Amino acid sequence: MSLRTAAPALASALLFGASTPLAKALAGSVPPLLLAGLLYLGSGLGLGMLLVLRRIGMGPGNAGTQMPGIPRREMPWLLGAILAGGMSGPALLMTGLAGTSAASASLLLNVEGVFTALIAWVVFRENASRPIVIGMAAIVAGGLLLSWQPGRLQLSASALLIIGACLCWAIDNNLTRKVSSNDAVLIACIKGLAAGLCNTGLALATGAQLPALTALVAAMAIGFLGYGVSLALFVIALRLLGTARTGAYFSVAPLFGVVISLAMWPEPPHAVFYAASLLMALGVWLHLREHHEHEHTHEPLEHSHTHRHDAHHQHEHDFPWDGREPHRHLHRHAPLVHRHPHYPDIHHRHSH
Repeated sequence: MSLRTAAPALASALLFGASTPLAKALAGSVPPLLLAGLLYLGSGLGLGMLLVLRRIGMGPGNAGTQMPGIPRREMPWLLGAILAGGMSGPALLMTGLAGTSAASASLLLNVEGVFTALIAWVVFRENASRPIVIGMAAIVAGGLLLSWQPGRLQLSASALLIIGACLCWAIDNNLTRKVSSNDAVLIACIKGLAAGLCNTGLALATGAQLPALTALVAAMAIGFLGYGVSLALFVIALRLLGTARTGAYFSVAPLFGVVISLAMWPEPPHAVFYAASLLMALGVWLHLREHHEHEHTHEPLEHSHTHRHDAHHQHEHDFPWDGREPHRHLHRHAPLVHRHPHYPDIHHRHSH
């Protein structure tokens, strides 16, 4: 696997990891549930503005290259992802945080990567080789080590709520993969608006009040980059890598968060930080060196996504085309049997 292929997942992790220390600076002035709502709302509104600007920039153009909406047959997957990850997950997390220390919560949140991979491998039958499984284990172990504080972990009812939130987000990740061939910005916008309106409304209904304008704008700006742009990149990574591999790369987000925290609030890193960094680096290296190749069959498929006319996209156009690539339009894949290195992307979701 090339670094270029993994770049969207790693960039998504970097942006999300950066949002944690930046949001921490606002935590004292904004209640946790309201802050979560504003972060999601900022992501949805910011991406919505991008969609409007993109539409204006495209002009009347060629109808064949316009960004289509999400097909009706795929909407249940997206709605399920919104219910699980945008509404249930944050609600369970915020309820659990009320009775759990920050250290325990950080440790428990690493379970999301495990749940994501297990659901992908067991339920959706995504391919997993031994190096991928070992790499995933190394990344998760690094995350556990990074957030470990002896004597702080208690498996209480509140801790179970946080584990439940991780399960919701793992379900969200796997369901989002089912719609990942569609416009990533549109998917992230819809999810951000739904989660933002839900959590902000719940916070205001339970007595929270909107913060000062400066904190409000800062929270929404952090949400746009750390949640919105990050989620759009995550969707692109799901399209390229599949769920388990994307989840593994995304699990290095806490490491990025710690590095940025150290830059914002300088202090000598503990020895545990270096050990965790080595484990995560080992996991990423194992994933990057993956080579999966065998003869496989492509079944007939019709979908829309940004593509070039490579070995998987040898089709004619039913609209005037100026020859520019990459481009996007609804296209059909004829049955095809061939052999080449591949990953469980949107064109390689076959059984083994």
